[in-house]
Amino acid sequence: MQALFEVILPVFLLIGFGYLANWRRWIGDGAIDGLMTFAQSFAVPCLLFQSIARLDLGAEFDLGLLVSFYAGAFVCFGLGYVGARRLFRRTPVDAVAIGFVCLFSNTLLLGLPIMERAYGSEALAGNFAIISIHAPLLYAAGVTAMEFARSQGSGLPARRVARQIGRSLVRNPLVIGISLGLVVNLARIPMPEPVMAGVGMMARAALPAALFGLGGVLVRYRPEGDTKTILMVCVLSLAVHPAITWGLGRHVFALSVDQLRSAVVTASAAPGINAFLFSSMYGAARRVAASSVLISTALALLTVWFWISVLP
Repeated sequence: MQALFEVILPVFLLIGFGYLANWRRWIGDGAIDGLMTFAQSFAVPCLLFQSIARLDLGAEFDLGLLVSFYAGAFVCFGLGYVGARRLFRRTPVDAVAIGFVCLFSNTLLLGLPIMERAYGSEALAGNFAIISIHAPLLYAAGVTAMEFARSQGSGLPARRVARQIGRSLVRNPLVIGISLGLVVNLARIPMPEPVMAGVGMMARAALPAALFGLGGVLVRYRPEGDTKTILMVCVLSLAVHPAITWGLGRHVFALSVDQLRSAVVTASAAPGINAFLFSSMYGAARRVAASSVLISTALALLTVWFWISVLP
């Protein structure tokens, strides 16, 4: 119970304050959109750049850590796709969008702040290792699956699919921040102290701004219909993914305590806004994506608490 009040509740209170502020019109939709643009396009990329530039890549890029997290993610993607197709008779395009919601955990806006409050900033190295390939890997997988689903029977060339994947990745601010951090790290480029001080100031604003903005954005989503599909997404995201990650991390790869915490807590995070943006980009299963993000974020208050309580 102490973990709920001291670790998890402050994160969700900040989300709730953003929700209340936008719901009561103390702050408008335009301001929320601007705040989210600032957080996702500038502050969070600076946080990722700063963290990855300083990360000990040899020590933290552990294959067992990454396989534990991403095996669970892709299993949930497959289960979400099959469930949408076989149980709920959705089209292939809708099924890919629903699977992507199951795949894309909110590693940044929920995973990072909860880990930081629970275990301290020194315990975040595993999180940054996971995040460093999160957006590029999952967007590449999602866009590839979607483009193939859309091209069934249309005869679209494979190069068009590759071009769409490349365009989506190179324009993503998170991928840009990660890539620059990797370049600085691997090439051992010395960065001037004033530059890193400025980046650090921007990075410190990232998580509070993003959490408040996330609450404001959630006001727009209303849970309507598709109840069974949304329930499937919530179970896969909040229970199956962290369970697979915990099982692999503890019993197959014997991860360290810090690595196991990073992997499982990150896996237990609800689907992020990017999952809804993906469905909107393709006009597929938008209601399921929006409602799943809203409901699973609320439920994560309890499920993340459970996973923290069972971790060593």
